[in-house]
Amino acid sequence: MSIDIAGLPPERIVFEISPLAELGVALHALAEPGHHPGLHGWATATSAGLKPDLADRLHEAEFLWRTTFSDVFMPFAGLPASARGHGDSTGASLADELDMLDRLDDERFVSAALEFTCVSTYGTGVPSALSDPVRRERALELAATRGPKQLDFTRRLLDDPVSVRAWVRRLFEDCDQAFFADTWRRISTQLASDARHKTELLRHKGLAEALHAVSPALAVDEDHTRISADKLADGHTTAVDPVVGAGLSLIPSSFGWPHLMVLHAPGWRPVIHYPVGSPALPGPAPVELLKLRMEALAHPMRMRLCRNLARAPYTTSELADTYAITAPEVSRHLAVLKKAGLISTRRRGRYVLHQLDVTAVARLGSDFLETVLR
Repeated sequence: MSIDIAGLPPERIVFEISPLAELGVALHALAEPGHHPGLHGWATATSAGLKPDLADRLHEAEFLWRTTFSDVFMPFAGLPASARGHGDSTGASLADELDMLDRLDDERFVSAALEFTCVSTYGTGVPSALSDPVRRERALELAATRGPKQLDFTRRLLDDPVSVRAWVRRLFEDCDQAFFADTWRRISTQLASDARHKTELLRHKGLAEALHAVSPALAVDEDHTRISADKLADGHTTAVDPVVGAGLSLIPSSFGWPHLMVLHAPGWRPVIHYPVGSPALPGPAPVELLKLRMEALAHPMRMRLCRNLARAPYTTSELADTYAITAPEVSRHLAVLKKAGLISTRRRGRYVLHQLDVTAVARLGSDFLETVLR
C-alpha cells in the first residue's frame, strides 16, 4: 500500500489525535475482543456497565465495526479544507468531528458507510451507488452475502441516507455519554503526547525516522516521493489532492493494536491510523501442531486469505471474487487451513461461511497475527 507524497511540503505531514477515530476502534474492540488480547479487562468492564437499551443497540449494530474500519470515523479527511472548520486538523472534540461527519455530502457519506457491508470496491473510484443503478444492485448483492443485517442497513442507506446519518450520529453520541467520554479523558493525554513526540522526531530527525517510530511496517523511498505500508492489502493514493488539499495525517490509537490502517479512498486525504504500544500474546501452539500449521500458512495465497478470514466470516465465492481466482482453488486452500485447525466453518442459510481462529493463530506468535491484522 502506498501514498504519493511528491512535492508535499513537510509541514503538511501532521500528527494529531482524533476522538471519533478512537471511538471506532474502541467499538471494534468491544465487538471483536479476540483481536485485542490486551483490552479484555476494559471490554468486559465496559460491556458490563452498559445500560440494557444501549447494549442491545450496540449488539444489533456491531456488524458496522466488527469487520471493517470505515472512513465514516475520519470525516475530516473527506472534507475540502475550507469546510473542515479547523483548518487541516481533526476535531477538538467528538462533537466537532460529528459535525464534520454531518458536513460530508450524501455521496461521500454513503460511499464511506458502504465499507461496512461491501468493502471489495474500496479504492476503485466506482460510480456512486446513490446514482448508478448497476452499482446499487452490486452493493445490495455484496451486502446480502454478508448477512441480513448488512443487507437491511444497505437498503436503508441507499433509500434514505439522511435518516441513517441521524441514526449513526445519535448512536455515537450515546456511546460518548455512556462510556467513551471517560475513556477519552483517560487516554487522550497519552495520545497527544505521542503525537507531539512524533512531530518532534519528524522535525528534527526527518520523515524516515518518524515513520519507523510509528511502525516498522512504514517506510519512505530515498527520493521522499512515496510512503509504503507493508500490509497484506493493495492500494494507492496521493497526499496532494485538488479537492481536499495537500496533506497527510497520522493518528495514534490506544485501542488499535495490532491494526495499522491506511485511509486510501479516492478523493479523501490519506490518513495513517497507528497503534501505540502492544500487549503480550499467549505462548506458541503445541509442538505437534506447529509443523502442520506453519506449512498451511507458508503459501502466500493462504496468507492473503487469512487477512480476510481474520476479520469476518467469508464465503468461498466472496474470496474468489476478492482475489480473482476460481472458487475450487479457494476451496483447496481452505481445506488445508481447516485441516490445520486454523479456520472454522458454519452454515447460514444457503451460504457456507469460513473464519480464521484468531486464538489459534495467536498461539503461533505475534508476528503472523499482527501481519494479517495490520
